[in-house]
Amino acid sequence: MLDLPPFSAHPASAQPVADPASFRQAMRELAGHVSVIATGSGAARTGFTATSVSSLSAEPPTLLVCLNRASSSYPVLSRSGAFTVNVLHAGQQSVAERFSGAGGLKGLARYEGADWLTLASGAPALAGASAVFDCVVDELIERHTHAIVIGKVLAATTEPGFAALLYRNGRYGS
Repeated sequence: MLDLPPFSAHPASAQPVADPASFRQAMRELAGHVSVIATGSGAARTGFTATSVSSLSAEPPTLLVCLNRASSSYPVLSRSGAFTVNVLHAGQQSVAERFSGAGGLKGLARYEGADWLTLASGAPALAGASAVFDCVVDELIERHTHAIVIGKVLAATTEPGFAALLYRNGRYGS
């Protein structure tokens, strides 16, 4: 084992910070796989479109999702303690648009026009998604404007053979 000195971060005040506008523009260049995060039950169902989903660990199976704390989905996800990550394929762009709030859609209205199932966690899952991860919240870490949601994966299913739905620079593609 290496004998390393303890990590010593520079004080945050001494570090220059990127201009938020240039940061956002640079982040738009990162292509991301599009997922819908679904949470809640009954009339309290809601969800959002995300490209901020990442594997955290395979043992135990965990993933993370980043969510703006001002989002209407945040309090629902916090209360329900369960969610699904529905990985979309190129034929599901309309679902991504609905869950992004296009046309002012909120809550339960976002679920219209697609088939949904209820999984073991109680969270809704999109039938026919490329992959679905059924999760319970393991931890919520609030940082700045967002929360890092760490999900313990109860089950994962795949429906291979579809072109991925991607999002980059304000546009969907595959």
